[in-house]
Amino acid sequence: MSGAADTPTPEVGTAETSVDRLPPPGHGLLAGRVVVVTAAAGTGIGSAIATRCLAEGAEVVLSDHHRRRLAEAWERLAVTYPGRVWSVPCDVTDEADVQALVAGAVAHCGRIDVMVNNAGLGGTRPVVELTDDEWRRVLDVTLTGTFRGTRAALRQMIAQGGGGAVVNNASVLGWRAQAGQAHYAAAKAGVMAFTRCAALDVAAHGIRVNAVAPSLASHPFLAKVIDERELAGLALREAFGRAAQPWEVATVVAFLASDYASYLTGEVISVSSQHP
Repeated sequence: MSGAADTPTPEVGTAETSVDRLPPPGHGLLAGRVVVVTAAAGTGIGSAIATRCLAEGAEVVLSDHHRRRLAEAWERLAVTYPGRVWSVPCDVTDEADVQALVAGAVAHCGRIDVMVNNAGLGGTRPVVELTDDEWRRVLDVTLTGTFRGTRAALRQMIAQGGGGAVVNNASVLGWRAQAGQAHYAAAKAGVMAFTRCAALDVAAHGIRVNAVAPSLASHPFLAKVIDERELAGLALREAFGRAAQPWEVATVVAFLASDYASYLTGEVISVSSQHP
């Protein structure tokens, strides 16, 4: 018998009873790097990515279209990481804003080493009720916004002499079907295909382009766009019986941004425990 205490393993489809886990400490994976993160305000995945990158030693440029939340995020992080956090407002549906984000990041930090395109827009709407405007809005933020951010970052990285990494936020719904999510799933499937093709376009410059595909990450904003009962049902479909915490997605983003992923490009990494 080993000296370790026995730890029950949750059965598939049952909720874990342990308290929220804390993220692991940083190990300098991104020391000396400049990372730009879109949709980084609030309490969701973007904020967790920014925090993780700072914990790994990076300088981080926060961006969001919501100026008040962006200012609050900057103030909170600047206390812990003074001199390593900047903020630039940006609406990813506006090409001028995206250009200003990249220019602002370069003005603050001198270069861009990592671009994380996290901005996305969802919602639940059956196809028969989905309007053209709703469809266009979701695709403009989620897919075309990712294209704009990637294009701007790649041009800057090439101008710097090459090297660097782009990490896009996709979703397992790019692979899987879920009622009411046709617009969001189509956009995220587009992010996956775009990531693979963009990676080949810039491989000769030593730039890597990858994506993460979370299944379900728990944060307050999610409850505003998906019914609470539906969220609970989705969580029970996960092997651990719970949603991911945002930092659990952020650690995978940090890995893809780091030299530990030096041979990965054009890949979409699922951050999921969901079973069929």
